Amino acid sequence: MPRTRIHQKPAAPWWSTAVVYQVYLRSFADGNGDGVGDIAGLRARLPYLRELGVDAVWITPWYPSPMADGGYDIADYRAIDPAFGTLAEAEEMIAEAHALGVRVVLDIVPNHTSDRHRWFAEALAAAPGSPERDRYVFRDGRGEAGELPPNDWRSEFGGRAWTRVTEPDGTPGQWYLHLFAAEQPDLNWASREVRSDFEASLRFWFDRGVDGFRIDVAHGLVKDHTLPDLGIADDAVFEHEGGKEDHPHWDQEGVHEIYQTWRKVAESYAGDRVFVAEAHVREDRLPLYLRQDELHTAFNFAFLKSAWEPNVLREVIDRGVRTLAEVGAPPTWVLSNHDVPRHVTRYGRRDTALGRRDENGRPGAAATDRALGTRRARAAALLMLALPGGAYLYQGEELGLWEVEDLPADVLRDPTWERSGRTVRGRDGCRVPLPWSGSDAPFGFGPAGGEAPWLPQPAEWEYFSAQFQSGAPASMLELYRTALRLRREQPGFDSGTLRWLDAPEGVLAFERSPVLRCAVNFSGDPMPLPRDWGVLLTSDRITGGTLPADTTVWLWGGGAALR
Repeated sequence: MPRTRIHQKPAAPWWSTAVVYQVYLRSFADGNGDGVGDIAGLRARLPYLRELGVDAVWITPWYPSPMADGGYDIADYRAIDPAFGTLAEAEEMIAEAHALGVRVVLDIVPNHTSDRHRWFAEALAAAPGSPERDRYVFRDGRGEAGELPPNDWRSEFGGRAWTRVTEPDGTPGQWYLHLFAAEQPDLNWASREVRSDFEASLRFWFDRGVDGFRIDVAHGLVKDHTLPDLGIADDAVFEHEGGKEDHPHWDQEGVHEIYQTWRKVAESYAGDRVFVAEAHVREDRLPLYLRQDELHTAFNFAFLKSAWEPNVLREVIDRGVRTLAEVGAPPTWVLSNHDVPRHVTRYGRRDTALGRRDENGRPGAAATDRALGTRRARAAALLMLALPGGAYLYQGEELGLWEVEDLPADVLRDPTWERSGRTVRGRDGCRVPLPWSGSDAPFGFGPAGGEAPWLPQPAEWEYFSAQFQSGAPASMLELYRTALRLRREQPGFDSGTLRWLDAPEGVLAFERSPVLRCAVNFSGDPMPLPRDWGVLLTSDRITGGTLPADTTVWLWGGGAALR
């Protein structure tokens, strides 16, 4: 009698629903006592990440770097900065993470190198028009003697995006492009040598077991070779200029050919290697990066930037799910990262959207209700983790850390501080080293008797350390641990479906499966909970069968047993 062949649906790749923990290495854990986080510190804390329940760790650049931009100015893509450790330690860390069931994703920065990279030194020593200069974007200046920059492009960190060099004979020479700091010259991706060298770097780390890469400024590699003027305001450089079509240095069509080649490199290795894009593009353009022969996932920055308002968030979630479904890609949600103010702080402000201004209309600090921000951050975490797709956590958000906005001026390291004429403090406030234990700074960040952390920690972080919160049922840490455990164990979280439910004004409610629902109360009025559904998890305490304001609940029903 012939057997009936059962066709089973292939298991979804791990990254389609993964929760990935971002480690900003300098600020995670210091293993050798020099005040800077390193690989030894990360290795010692791998069991913490396993207990937290994440699927993977994304490590910010650990390559040799002069640290003009926190490591995003890379001098060698196939080595480890001595401040962080050795290549052997990196390989051991990757193996240890895998043994604990934690995958490893690295950062790669293809838009620019450090000005200390061997290639740039060779470019400065070579003549205009040479192969060495062709690796970068060098151009003659405008004006009678080339004294003006080639165009009006602006640096993301402030000021013009061009610096003039002195030629080997001592005369003023060409200009080179740097869309970020002057110490970060942009690469010329029309160069075959640039392309082949990056493919070699991908293979170098894939050969050592790395599971994927986060691609920095994924939308910025290719420039319009005619270098047209932008004619825009100085503060409009980084975003997509309000929808400007055919931008000359963001989101050029040529980037897709590059990523098609990278995808082939990844697929030549076993184990579902992944690319996640940092692509600041219009939402309708993002799916182009995630076609089946290009990258795998991309951060949903519209979700990160959104105000804490139900209608706004629902629209963002709908667009994120719908547009990526067109190309068969899962959404990837994120609330904070190393480039933006922490969401505890953002959600405690009158204007909760990213990019807020102070009371005088200037970028910078504004009054924050930290208790309100924390309550909303807890609710936002459960909202994010209930959505279909994957999610990225930024180190310290599971501890409820806030943006440190009163760092002394003399400790600020972000290049934005100096390039803005010391008017914009930059991103150091979200990069303060983590508190692990103890009642005094450095709160277990480094060994006893070691150097002070590279950025000072608030004294209040005594009560926000991992040790202080561990085992405390009402703590942020235990909320994240419980949420990640339930997300991993309970049916429904692994489905790609989301169905909105009818709900009172100011409430978002949706169903992930017939037995799993999520509701978020943004209104000022308590919302009655359905009596025939059990409470699986809430972001804050509920009493009297009602959901308070700024609170999220996961509901379980349908008579199914909990695991």
